[in-house]
Parts: sequence; C-alpha cells; structure tokens
Amino acid sequence: MIKTYFYNHAENAMYHDVDLADKDALLSSPCNLLWIDIYDCTEEELKYVGQVFNFHPLAIEDCLQENPRAKIDRYDDYSFFVFHALRYYEEASDDEEEIASIELDVFLGPNYIVTIHPVALWAVGKVARVSRYSAEFMNRGPDYLLYSIIDNIVDDYFPIIERLADRIDELEDDIFTSAHHEINEEMLALRRTILLMRKVLLPQRRLFANMHGRYPFIIREENKPYYLDVIDHLDRILDSVDTFRDLVTSSMEIYYSIVNTRTNEVMRVLTIVSTIMIPLTFITGLYGMNVHIPLQDNPMYFWHILGGMGLLAGFMLFIFRRNRWI
Repeated sequence: MIKTYFYNHAENAMYHDVDLADKDALLSSPCNLLWIDIYDCTEEELKYVGQVFNFHPLAIEDCLQENPRAKIDRYDDYSFFVFHALRYYEEASDDEEEIASIELDVFLGPNYIVTIHPVALWAVGKVARVSRYSAEFMNRGPDYLLYSIIDNIVDDYFPIIERLADRIDELEDDIFTSAHHEINEEMLALRRTILLMRKVLLPQRRLFANMHGRYPFIIREENKPYYLDVIDHLDRILDSVDTFRDLVTSSMEIYYSIVNTRTNEVMRVLTIVSTIMIPLTFITGLYGMNVHIPLQDNPMYFWHILGGMGLLAGFMLFIFRRNRWI
C-alpha cells in the first residue's frame, strides 16, 4: 500500500494521495515536501517507486531483505537509512520471542522522504494522521519529518523499559520463593529480550552521533537540537538496558548460588543418613546370616540388637553434632 502526503509551501497547504507521475512538478520548488509511505507492499510497488525516484538497485534490494542492524548509506542526492522499531509481547509462548524488531527503511532526499515498513507502525501512523490535515511535521524540511518519526519510535521504547524494570524487580523478589523451572525460564527470557534490545539500539545510537559537530547526513541548523534530544533519549535507554543486563546477570548468579547451596544441604543430610545406615546395615546383615549366633535363643535377643543399633545411631548423631556437621 502506497500513501502520499504533499506539502505545498506556496499555498501552505497539505494534499494527500497525489499522483507520483507528477513528481517533478510537485518537487519543482525546494520548499515543497513530498512524503511517500509504503507498507505491506508488493515487490512491484516498491520497484515502481524506485524507478520514479531513480533509487539505486542495491538500496531497493536492502528494502526487500531483512537487515538486522541499523545503518545509513550515502548516495549522490539522497541518503538511505535502516531503523528498527520494537514490539513487545510479554505473553509470548515458549517458542516465540518476547520482543520483535520491525524494520523501517527510509530514503531521505532534499525535499522528499520515502518510508518503507512491512507492517503498519504506530510511530509512522501518528505522523501520518496529523499530516493529512496539518503541515506541523512537514513545513520544516524532510530532516524534521524524519526526526518526528524517529522520535516516536524512540518514545515507544520507554514503556518497554519500564515493564522490564518491573519484571526485574519481581524477579529479584521471587528468587527465594519461586519454583526452579519458572524462575529459570523468566531469567533466560529477560536476558534474551535485553540482548536483542541492545543489539537494535546500539547501531541506531551511532547513526545520530555527531563527530566534531558533523552528522552523517544533512540536517538543517535549526533542527539539530531535535536530533540531540533523540541521542539523549537513546543514551538514557541504553544506560537502562546495560543496567538491566547487569542486574539480570547478578540475579542469575545469586539464583544459581542459592540452588547450589540448597543442593549441598540436601546432599549433606543424605550423606549423614547414609553414614548412619552403613553400620546398621552391617549389623542387620551380620545377625541375619543363616548360622548359629550366640544368645540367639535368648527371648530378649531382638530387643538387645535393636537397642544396640539405636545407641549406635544416637552416638553417631552426637559426634556429628559435636563436630557441627549438622
């Protein structure tokens, strides 16, 4: 599906669903801005837009394939970006991931922008709904429109961060009470989610990192503070993700230490029981032999043996306690 939004600077008016065949006329003024939003599209639709704007075949090929990392490619008169939005599914089944990344491909030109994504994105849809009736996001240039979309994507990360923080707090409380299988699954799920978020966020942070006041793509001077704000948000999110990673790692170490301690306690009790049973088993085996044993005709024979075994077990328990083994 292809949606178009056109800002006419001379009329200060917005139009949508314009004909791409009139692209040259629409973009005749450098102050105009054309936004083409493509989602759930066919390969033919994507190639058609590529022919209209004369995009490089390699860039179109990247749009047709899944790119796991964010990146930027500079061409003669436009830039090609790959971003990733995140969707969080806490109730995902065991064979599904809790978090999924959705790729957003962007072509940024001097007075046009093309966004491509496989499914509808809330971050893009919010800007699109406003742009149907208002020039709020499109009257400051394509770089500001790009910022508006990226800012919404970054804002979507914060609820995920807050939920992960709550889950980690619950995990730390449940380490001493939950069943082994449940707590282990929760820790592994959190660890996978955090690692995927870090894998998505780090490359995106590098895209907007300016070196000596220069960015890897053209940004108007009045729009640079907005990108600095995006970098600040990404830094805060990455700091939280790194903290979460350390907390989950520490929780795993504490949990496995508790499990080992409990296992050692059980093994110690079983060892003491086995140690006590060894001489008792020897005595019962000795007196159970089918041979003549002194005093076996005594009517108190059974009780004497049973009492001696009890005294032996009590003496061994006394020695164990004296040596603080139990």
